[in-house]
Amino acid sequence: MEYTPDFDLHEALLVLNPFIASQAEGSKERKAFELAQIALLYIYLTRKEKDFREFYKSTLDPSLPSIKVAHEFATREEADQWRASGNAKDYDRVKIAGKGHMVVEVNGKLYFMIAPLPEELNSPEWQDDSEDDPE
Repeated sequence: MEYTPDFDLHEALLVLNPFIASQAEGSKERKAFELAQIALLYIYLTRKEKDFREFYKSTLDPSLPSIKVAHEFATREEADQWRASGNAKDYDRVKIAGKGHMVVEVNGKLYFMIAPLPEELNSPEWQDDSEDDPE
């Protein structure tokens, strides 16, 4: 994934339409795309685009200082035990089996969300492979 400093919020809102339309009504995929579109609309309507741009840059720009990793775990099982122990906090950044994650609170429960660390963004896994796409 590459940091795009001059993204167009309106274009991002519209580009989601065909993805939404291609998913079955009520599917979790369609709901996720709709939620992403609503989140972008919220940013626009509440005039938080500047704040979002700063957050986006701090999350994806590998030239920025490293993110502080609160804990590292060899396995997902170890990470789940730590999360269940009550020591995890919303927004904690952790590594699980070498991959970046963030603790997020949803409806009072803590979950792990994939959140690549800056050093991961330069790996082939996160690089744009659109040049290899036969389309």
